[in-house]
Amino acid sequence: MIGENQFKFKGSELVLLEIKNASTAFKVKGHYYNALDKIDLTVNEDEVVAIVGESGCGKSTLATSIIGLHDPVRTKVTGSILFKGKELVGASEKELNTLRGAQIGMIFQDPLAALNPLMRVGEQIKENLDLHTDLSEIEKKTRVEELLLAVGIEQAAQVVNYYPHELSGGMRQRVIIAIAIACQPELIIADEPTTALDVTIQAQILDLLKEIQAKNHAGIVLITHDLGVVAQMADRVCVMYAGQVVEKGTTRQIFEDPKHPYTRSLLRSMPQADEPTKELYVIKGMVPSLQQLEHRGCRFAKRDPRLAALEHEEEPQMHQVAPGHFVRCICWRNFTFLEE
Repeated sequence: MIGENQFKFKGSELVLLEIKNASTAFKVKGHYYNALDKIDLTVNEDEVVAIVGESGCGKSTLATSIIGLHDPVRTKVTGSILFKGKELVGASEKELNTLRGAQIGMIFQDPLAALNPLMRVGEQIKENLDLHTDLSEIEKKTRVEELLLAVGIEQAAQVVNYYPHELSGGMRQRVIIAIAIACQPELIIADEPTTALDVTIQAQILDLLKEIQAKNHAGIVLITHDLGVVAQMADRVCVMYAGQVVEKGTTRQIFEDPKHPYTRSLLRSMPQADEPTKELYVIKGMVPSLQQLEHRGCRFAKRDPRLAALEHEEEPQMHQVAPGHFVRCICWRNFTFLEE
């Protein structure tokens, strides 16, 4: 059962991130294919916006598009991505580097891949301070140890001298978070921050993110496929499928009144504590690859063919079904599960 307090909206009216009609295309064998298609999204100060969907739906591509981590030779980003009113699409590497790590922190999905195996942990945290602060060497050393303590690593004075391979998965994740928050960023992008961690460490990491947000009033983009984490953490939810946003709204709206067939199918596939013996619902098929993606019609139609073609829009649009609650296509109107 999801608690009432978990649906309390905390976000302010100060918009940190505003994404408008943004698309990201990758070059494959001489042709560009959209991995993201006309994304619209806002993130306010002091709120958590969760991006959910299956692997391959474009969640991580959205994160790396925001901070410009794609190869410009093989990637085209169009539309608008505004951070505090500053346009990031088309920004130079120098301009982006002034924001990365300073005002925008990134928690990467795989900490072992994100950390430099040849650098000690303390040096990697200090590197962010070298780039974005004018602290003295002594102050930086103190700050690094303070950050490690802040993320729950008690033996900070010893851990600064460790290499990433000498740490557990949970400790590496904490180091990544320490790097991300070193300069107290206003926006934190957390890409699957609890993947491959056990339940106890996952809970600690999520609690840590909430503490950081409360202290700094940061906005958080939380990318995950875990709907339990979404219910616990998010103020608003953006559901993605095949590079598009198919539904977005408050956490209460998405969990209590989901509309799009894909959103309803995702929620139905969650294990239910009150029905432990019930067979899990399985969404048939899989997210199409970039080359196989059809750019006309409802992209979810082939995975649930029960609805006739006439019950989909040829060019699916986002429709407001309640204040702040939007759903793509009209197919939700007549969608039912077989046993309903």
